[in-house]
Amino acid sequence: MSRFRASGSLLIGATITLIILAMALVSLFWTPYPPTKIDIIHKLATPSGIHWLGTDPFGRDVFSMIMAGARSSLSVALIAVVVGAGIGIPLGALASSLGGWVDNLVMRFTDLAFAFPALLTAVMITALAGPGAGNAMLAIGIFNIPVFARVTRGAAMAVRELDFVMAARATGRREIGIMLLHVLPNISAVLLVQITIQFALAIIADAGLAYVGLGTQPPFPSWGRMLNDAQTYIFRAPLLAVFPGIAITSAVLGLNLLGDGLRDLLDPRLNASRR
Repeated sequence: MSRFRASGSLLIGATITLIILAMALVSLFWTPYPPTKIDIIHKLATPSGIHWLGTDPFGRDVFSMIMAGARSSLSVALIAVVVGAGIGIPLGALASSLGGWVDNLVMRFTDLAFAFPALLTAVMITALAGPGAGNAMLAIGIFNIPVFARVTRGAAMAVRELDFVMAARATGRREIGIMLLHVLPNISAVLLVQITIQFALAIIADAGLAYVGLGTQPPFPSWGRMLNDAQTYIFRAPLLAVFPGIAITSAVLGLNLLGDGLRDLLDPRLNASRR
């Protein structure tokens, strides 16, 4: 706990992340106004006590849309990271354990997946199934698979050469058992930090997909689509672009600081070097 309190980046990152998460959870049952309610009479209102962040061109409350957009962005990012980690980590562990042609096959698969960025993957999926949040989750998740596979393989290869793993191998324990009981627990800190990084990148990717119309579809709010809608009124109502931009930046900054803080907290080598 003393190391936790001493880590400024961890404290700041955890605080920002918890605020964004709380905002998303509260939006499940309360927002100042219904986020999809149209009120043309009060369109493009400036921030006030009635509408804290003003209203958009359709009279919708911007703060309510930011809250609902947090739920959308976090949901897409969560599923995308679960898909990426759920497939990529076992693939990386399998490649490290078995080596040989299995390792080569997994690595060539990751090379192929890296050739198709999330946006291009989303375009292909959209052409087949149509735009939507589900397709955005799938596209970002597919892009995350090779990232987790390579990180897991690299970290596992380093741990597999340590003495305690070689001792376990000398006792006759099988490679899969060594991976599950000895290697994966010792690389969990690396994977946890990578999860926070990919979560932040998934939020950016979701905003980008929504911006070009491939992510969450109307009428449900999305930070990326709010930016798209605001560009038409950038000179008349510039705050329409500022508020969702701040939301995206805050979420990504909080997760990156959280990842840096967790790395410092969980990596004993970094702690020892700073004493």
